[in-house]
Amino acid sequence: MPETVRSFAKINIGLCIGRLRPDGFHELRTVYQTIALHDVIRVEVKRGTGIEIRCADPRVPRDDSNTCYRMVDIAMAALKARGRAVVNIEKRLPVRGGLGGASSNAVAALVALERVLKKKLPGPEKLRIAAAVGSDLPLFLIGGTVLGLGRGEEVYPLPDMPALPWVIATPAIAISTPQAFRDWDARGQQPDRADARTAIAAKLTGSTCSDRITEFGRAVSAWLGSQYRDRIRSSSGVLAHGKGRAESPLLELVHTGIENDFEQVVFPQYPELRELKRVLECAGAVYASLSGSGSAIYGLFSSQRKAEQAVAKLRRQGTAALVTTTLTRLEYWKQVWRQQD
Repeated sequence: MPETVRSFAKINIGLCIGRLRPDGFHELRTVYQTIALHDVIRVEVKRGTGIEIRCADPRVPRDDSNTCYRMVDIAMAALKARGRAVVNIEKRLPVRGGLGGASSNAVAALVALERVLKKKLPGPEKLRIAAAVGSDLPLFLIGGTVLGLGRGEEVYPLPDMPALPWVIATPAIAISTPQAFRDWDARGQQPDRADARTAIAAKLTGSTCSDRITEFGRAVSAWLGSQYRDRIRSSSGVLAHGKGRAESPLLELVHTGIENDFEQVVFPQYPELRELKRVLECAGAVYASLSGSGSAIYGLFSSQRKAEQAVAKLRRQGTAALVTTTLTRLEYWKQVWRQQD
């Protein structure tokens, strides 16, 4: 029997690019957050051999360059399964939009395949396979709010973010992540005038990629420590900082000032994305940022009304946008298996 699952998107709340590692990847620090936008993945195993990828979107590859293909190929061998695996991808998320659609699709294909075959891989094995296929696949095996280290594949669950309105703007621009990294490396050798102050500060202070990675880690660690302190004080009947609203943890995280480094190379090439961020901020976003290497731009809003007003403004300007919400870890897994619309 075929199995159908939802394949959810993510955003990056801050993304710090560190040094180039010996394995060719960059050291990264980021906070991933799953959100309620999704694709739909349907998996079945028939008689025969091989893997077949089906998708109506012509931009989605159907050969072994597809992350679902690679994931299913490895998983079939690990599960000692035989047959022809057919993966049908219903795209609702933008391709190359920075929302992790391809990676999420691959993880959704894996969990659907396990149910089809009535076999399960151990959790650590699934994480290992996911990391071998792509850097941001492992986060989708956890869901909710996740700390990403290493090249992004080393993942740790964080306290869940509350459900607040997020506006996701998805302009019709496809950005290559490998090219964005190459642009970052080239820019590090020849900073442009827009980054003159950063370059001068680096020379004066001796700031390096390692320093920036450390600062990002300190910001998140300080935030995480405050959350645990708040929980302890709340459990004793005393609300920390005098706050009783659920949004406090999220607002405290974005107020640490963490940013997405990709903005420094993507915005100069696509100034319309910088403008979208500005529109969100002017519309009242508490925090706005590029997700991943883009092109999706998102904004956090304090109310549904403000978020809807921002979406209406973006649409009037010709940009596709909608309101969504974060998914806690529990809600993420409940929604993965929820009966399809």
